[in-house]
Amino acid sequence: MRIANLSGRAVLVDGHLAVDIHTASAGRFGPDLPAIYAEWEAFTTWAAADTATVTTSGAPFEVRDLGAPSPAPSQVFAIGLNYRDHAAETGLDAPDAPPTFTKFASCLTGPETDLRLPTDTVDWEVELVAVIGREATDVAAADAWAHVAGLTVGQDFSERTSQMTGPAPQFSLAKSHPGFGPTGPWLVTPDEFADPTDLAITCEIDGETVQSGRTSQMMFPVAELIAHLSAVCTLRPGDIVFTGTPAGVGVGRSPQRFLVPGNVVTTRIEGIGALVQRCVQ
Repeated sequence: MRIANLSGRAVLVDGHLAVDIHTASAGRFGPDLPAIYAEWEAFTTWAAADTATVTTSGAPFEVRDLGAPSPAPSQVFAIGLNYRDHAAETGLDAPDAPPTFTKFASCLTGPETDLRLPTDTVDWEVELVAVIGREATDVAAADAWAHVAGLTVGQDFSERTSQMTGPAPQFSLAKSHPGFGPTGPWLVTPDEFADPTDLAITCEIDGETVQSGRTSQMMFPVAELIAHLSAVCTLRPGDIVFTGTPAGVGVGRSPQRFLVPGNVVTTRIEGIGALVQRCVQ
């Protein structure tokens, strides 16, 4: 399934058509996505039994009207240095365990937005984002995918000056300016992929490819991240995990490169879709 947030309402997506889940289920599920995640197992059972609904009652929609696929997570986790080439470009050793921080939920937006640049040192980081569908506490990696509702595209915009200001890095604040967490365009359930652990992942600026890799290059794959996080925190339905970025970020270049007004950032993951952010002053 592909599930989206259309003007605040949960919808099933089939191509260019969307069906309102609350209406199609006679009020049983929805109307918004947090309510869907709260009853994920019952919802997926209903949806699997009524797949014809999308094609019989769907209506056209515009991607610009979509919001974040998980708009109100109780927790947002983010992983640093999860691709060996990214660790190398930043001059850091590959970690022995997943470096973890958060992006505050107020930064989350939908797939097509204007990105206001608070400074002249805003950087880009394409990331696969996993959304939790079943509560997870101390889950083994072998069982972790059973707790994943689906995958979506994320962009971890980062204000590099404030990130490294002071005696301790300020990752969470530097990565949580308004609009710094676009996700979408929709959630894709794991069964839609031939292999959800190996997807092409790219970022373009004004049509120039600046990042290109595959999610199979993660040092800590999705299942291991869920096992690692759930050993400490209970993961709740709707929680999201930004899983890290491959090489090609602006701060790792020589000379360093950052976003400027007028840039268009296109963030894409195979089998899911793309985000488009237009940079403004």
